[in-house]
Amino acid sequence: QVQLVESGGGLVQTGGSLRLSCAASGRTLSRQAMGWFRQAPGKAREFVAAINLSGGSTGYADSVKGRFTISRDNAKNTMYLQMNSLKPDDTAVYYCAARAATYSTSPALYPYWGQGTQVTVSS
Repeated sequence: QVQLVESGGGLVQTGGSLRLSCAASGRTLSRQAMGWFRQAPGKAREFVAAINLSGGSTGYADSVKGRFTISRDNAKNTMYLQMNSLKPDDTAVYYCAARAATYSTSPALYPYWGQGTQVTVSS
């Protein structure tokens, strides 16, 4: 089992920045590929970014490329999402997820999830 806890969400103005963290416990994080997903009210959960076990390979949704950066520190069992140039469309609950394989853009393939952290971007 892997337990995940997100933090770092909040209210920010358009153009601002936030850094989300995802702290893991249980199985060693270094054995898990990790991802960030988000869900806005009335919408399906969507892929944001993902990173492989070593951190050497990453993937991003087109909507966040060039603005968001995913990273991980396996020694600290923590993953991060640096979000810059935030827009109102980025408003959502952000979830981190883990799976014991290569990373995927499909939320259905991740067995472990955090409880989510709210990000609100005001216009």
